[in-house]
Amino acid sequence: MAVFAIGDVQGCAQALKRLLDRIRFDPDEDRLWFVGDLVNRGPQSLEVMRFVRGLGDRAITVLGNHDLHLLAMAEGIHAPSAELHPLLEAEDAPELLFWLRTRPLLHLDEDLGYVLVHAGLHPHWTLEEAVGYAREVEQTLAGNRYIDLLANMYGNEPAAWSKGLAGPERQRLIINIFTRMRYLGADGSLDFRHNGAPGTQPDGLVPWFEAPGRRNAGEHILFGHWSTLGVIDTPNVYPLDTGCVWGGKLTTLRLDDEGGWFSIPCPQARKPDRR
Repeated sequence: MAVFAIGDVQGCAQALKRLLDRIRFDPDEDRLWFVGDLVNRGPQSLEVMRFVRGLGDRAITVLGNHDLHLLAMAEGIHAPSAELHPLLEAEDAPELLFWLRTRPLLHLDEDLGYVLVHAGLHPHWTLEEAVGYAREVEQTLAGNRYIDLLANMYGNEPAAWSKGLAGPERQRLIINIFTRMRYLGADGSLDFRHNGAPGTQPDGLVPWFEAPGRRNAGEHILFGHWSTLGVIDTPNVYPLDTGCVWGGKLTTLRLDDEGGWFSIPCPQARKPDRR
């Protein structure tokens, strides 16, 4: 059995199919891990959702910011983007959306030794703490008050983590850390203004995985979300978003052995001025 982690698909179903052909994916034997952002911006979000859900327990996906945004659109909290109309109007939309709403923010496989998240782990968190914070939000999202959570998750404040946070502010920051984080200030506060490659950011900001004293530095962390990141040399972090929807590549890493990295080129579905 092979296990492959795959970067942000974002509605690029044809690219996903070509990548799976490239790695000779066997749906009866192999397993796929997705870093989130299955949907939006690309042209085939419905097809991606149906395919991944149809794999059952052969696929694991964590929630990304675009997945959560889709759930908010479905509840009328935001107007749907044009690319998502076919999904939201599909006959099986209720089943697909319920399935998505019950996906985790974090997946941990202790046997393989990997943690799967969309954007990253806050440097002030241990892995045990991160698992607990993820479960807090997941429980609410899967419960009866999920619409309140979706309505309150938008915003950039608070930006600095504190264990004393409570209520909507606490859940908003947990979601932002798991699904939107890139750069941090010296106090660990999230910066949402800059998304370019390391070296382009202002002084005082560092990528989350380069923060001094990072408490989860010993964990092997798979993540996406950062299409401009490029090649990094930080140990134990594995960036998988290589900008497929922008005309970059769709990338996978085999986890169960030393099978390595595989990528396929993608046609541009969106112009990069909206990264």
